[in-house]
Amino acid sequence: MVKFAEAEARKFRNIFVCKNCSTKIRANNMKIIQGRIKCRRCNSNKFRSVRKK
Repeated sequence: MVKFAEAEARKFRNIFVCKNCSTKIRANNMKIIQGRIKCRRCNSNKFRSVRKK
């Protein structure tokens, strides 16, 4: 399949997954690094980026 830059940006850019409850959240990279973003579900601030398959 052909990979489009627009589609990859929608799927992977600024999307993070909570390490505790695996909820996806869209946020700015710098806010995640600074710890200013909390999970809506479990109130944790530990996130990882979405894995590309």
